[in-house]
Amino acid sequence: MATVVTRHKVGDAKAWIAGHQDRLDLFAPAITSYKAFQDMDDPNSVVLVIEVTDLELLGSIINDPKNQGIKDKHTVLEPITMSMEIIY
Repeated sequence: MATVVTRHKVGDAKAWIAGHQDRLDLFAPAITSYKAFQDMDDPNSVVLVIEVTDLELLGSIINDPKNQGIKDKHTVLEPITMSMEIIY
């Protein structure tokens, strides 16, 4: 399992927060859990810290055009930046 951090902007933080269960359902095949964070100085900048079981699948879910409707509903703005933990 890997820990992945994603960061992106949203158009409407309240709409994005309300989509929590949608994200859990969408990402369920590739993750075990996630924690959501909101920047203190910009409420429309959000971060997810995700426990990932299948990194390739998560990337394909995020980038799948058929999921654009969910992104639109949650007001997700591109780009979505994904970062992985550095293992020393």
